[in-house]
Amino acid sequence: MNVRSLRFRMTAWYAGLLLCALLMFGVSVYLGLERYLNWTFQSMLVSECRTIGTELLAQLPGKRAGWLMTEVNEAYAPEVNGRFIRVYRDGTGIVYLSGAPKDGAFEPSEIPFPQGNQRDGVRRIHLKDGRQLLTQAMTFTTPDGSHFLVESGTPYQQIQIVLHGLLLTLAIYTPFIVSLAIAGGYWLMRRSLQPVDEITERAEGITSSNLSERLPTIRTGDELERLSTALNRMIGRLDDAFQHINRFSADASHELRTPLTILQLELEGIVHNYPLSESLENQIGSALEETHRMSRIVESLLTISRLDAGEVKLDRLPLDFSELITRTAGEMNVLAQEKSIALCTSVEAGISLDGDRTHLQQVIVNLIDNAIKYTQVGGTIHVSLYLEDGKIIVEVSDNGAGIPAQALPHVFERFYRADKARSRASGGAGLGLSIVKAICTAHSAGIYVTSEEGLGSRFRVEFPTISASHTANCAS
Repeated sequence: MNVRSLRFRMTAWYAGLLLCALLMFGVSVYLGLERYLNWTFQSMLVSECRTIGTELLAQLPGKRAGWLMTEVNEAYAPEVNGRFIRVYRDGTGIVYLSGAPKDGAFEPSEIPFPQGNQRDGVRRIHLKDGRQLLTQAMTFTTPDGSHFLVESGTPYQQIQIVLHGLLLTLAIYTPFIVSLAIAGGYWLMRRSLQPVDEITERAEGITSSNLSERLPTIRTGDELERLSTALNRMIGRLDDAFQHINRFSADASHELRTPLTILQLELEGIVHNYPLSESLENQIGSALEETHRMSRIVESLLTISRLDAGEVKLDRLPLDFSELITRTAGEMNVLAQEKSIALCTSVEAGISLDGDRTHLQQVIVNLIDNAIKYTQVGGTIHVSLYLEDGKIIVEVSDNGAGIPAQALPHVFERFYRADKARSRASGGAGLGLSIVKAICTAHSAGIYVTSEEGLGSRFRVEFPTISASHTANCAS
């Protein structure tokens, strides 16, 4: 049996034992909670019956008609709280009966009276609609010799809701805990059984995109430790080399712009000046589309590289930020209407800042365009501008597909696409948010994203401040 097979078998045993333990724990918690809730509700009902019987009924002789009803309603508000309270006097009949609860869970007049040994005890009454009512009955004798039966009840549905919530929680989290435990157990066994295998697997996972990672250093004091240290130094040198390559991308992007422009002009000239067959014209058209796309990528790379290097001269002029966002959102509404998306704006008027109008407009355009791409037909996008805690806040939120949690830390990285297939289909290259991040950084602004899959995303940009009144608009 090799090390890998042993790891798998040990992990399987570990997972099986853990699952059994969790199932036993879940069953015991469920039964224990059910018993505790029953005891708690019964204690509460006993307390109510005892309070009514010892404090109110003892004062009943000599009180005006309706006094008991007033006192019980003020103390317990049974209709509002969904409670059942009934007081029965031997020889007289019902002296108090609570009204039907607001949620219509039961009809008090239809609750049967307890018989025999149930006159002092708890009952679970099954109602017509399948619901249940938990009641407590107690008998009392007042100083004047009158005999009373006091009943208090509450819908058993409240207990069932809590128990159902517990079952749902266990059903959701048990697979997650088991999966996490399997992964953790496998990792521990791999670490203890074969550290060399760990170094190998980690080394295979390091690529040009994650050269900042390092191999684990095995503190054994022998050749294995020296090997892991030497490999980490080598990865460090590779990281430095790739940093130089990334700096080179700015120069390369600049040099590529001219030949791409010439190529586009040449292809367009061929299409317009020469008779071509339909197939050849389609091929040239396809090539022309790709050159346009390459040009956009090159321009984006050049913009990001220059912004990161501080080479872009920003025209920091006072501008009406409220007007800029309102106008930009109005222009982008044309794209939103094509997908029947409602583009709503909520803008505080009179907010201004010092910034580069063209680049700030690009931030708004990219964020709204990104929201439109990933919002389904008939969805809604909100664009907001307001002041908060001495900062100018811009928010673009949608109710679209959302971003997976594991992708959130990477959304502003170059060429990163959480959904590569959809991004490619929509023409994206994974550079739009990188440009937004670079422009915000150049304006000393922070950009943050929160998202949940299936519920949408919210991008928030925070600028250092200045002023306001409020205007709102929603178009679809």
